[in-house]
Amino acid sequence: MYAASSSVSAPSPSLRTRRPGAGGPYLDPARPQTPVLGAGRSRRVPGAAGAPLSGRLDLSGPQGAQLRTAIASVHRICPEFTPVQVLRRSGRSVLLVGTTGRTTAVAKCLLDHSPMWSERTRHEIAAYRAFVRHRPPVRVPRLIAADPDNCTLVIERMPGRVAALHRHPVQAPPRADVRAALGAICRLNAWRPPAGTFDAPLDYAERISRFHDLGLLTDRDMGDLQKLLHGIAHAAGRQGMGQFCHGDALLSNVLLSPAGPVLVDWEHAGWYLPGYDLATLWTVLGDAPMARRQISGIAQSAGPASRDAFLVNLMLVLTREIRTYETAVQRSMHEGAPAAPGTTPSGEEQRLLLRRLHDDCQLARRAVRAAVGTR
Repeated sequence: MYAASSSVSAPSPSLRTRRPGAGGPYLDPARPQTPVLGAGRSRRVPGAAGAPLSGRLDLSGPQGAQLRTAIASVHRICPEFTPVQVLRRSGRSVLLVGTTGRTTAVAKCLLDHSPMWSERTRHEIAAYRAFVRHRPPVRVPRLIAADPDNCTLVIERMPGRVAALHRHPVQAPPRADVRAALGAICRLNAWRPPAGTFDAPLDYAERISRFHDLGLLTDRDMGDLQKLLHGIAHAAGRQGMGQFCHGDALLSNVLLSPAGPVLVDWEHAGWYLPGYDLATLWTVLGDAPMARRQISGIAQSAGPASRDAFLVNLMLVLTREIRTYETAVQRSMHEGAPAAPGTTPSGEEQRLLLRRLHDDCQLARRAVRAAVGTR
């Protein structure tokens, strides 16, 4: 499952003086990951883009009451929305597919209005509103209506199929699919929206400290990452190191259509250190060593500072994934339920995934130490 030849390495010290090149989910692993806006390769998913809309909403019982409340929230901002199917439902949100006049639309309604999830939904709404004023260089669903107070969002339903059905694909996706997704992500990362349009969702120093306090990073890990952050900050003073990122660049958040890739789920969009999206994509492509080598090459091609930023991102993304899946496994053991439903078909594959993530983290850790040694 894991290829040791996957390339994550710090270049030799001689590359330290190389001049940078001239050019520049949301799906929670703890919930089912039915494709939100597209269909898989081998089967049609009810309500998937390109499939005919049909069926009847079940509005009976407690879940029906919850669904009626969600539909009422949608109708307050989009009276013409006619719901047809439940595309996905979890304890946190419900996605409805329906029509608005001649347009097929998807409505996302938050059910869990805790501060964290409310903030994420408002962040996504703000991103879609920003895209109305400042068009990104990738295809995104068109905003139809939104209510940040009630955390309700209505967007255009885009045609296409998801590049992967799971957060961590069980099998390597076709190279053409990975190439299309990577191309779209790189175009997005090169985009420079106006200052003040987006914020920085990740506090790197706080995240490193928190992971260290949780025992997920060693003392040396924290020291090495802090040294790289210091060097990156020094370089940022000369050339500016911020990069606009999707923030959750999973293949399950990419729709592939004849007109080109479409990126969905913008809850984490904003400014990061360079390579955050690349690190996310590298992390989930454990069965695609060639794609990993290409991603590492892109990350290193912009110079030592960008390389170091990619390595910092990679360590944090891998550590987050390990914590998320280990927490899901522990919860399932206590509750007697399957671990992380929807992310892997079986408990054995769950264990294999965790083992691969730990191996990847060791690989990234060695690359971080090598990068520190070149400074």
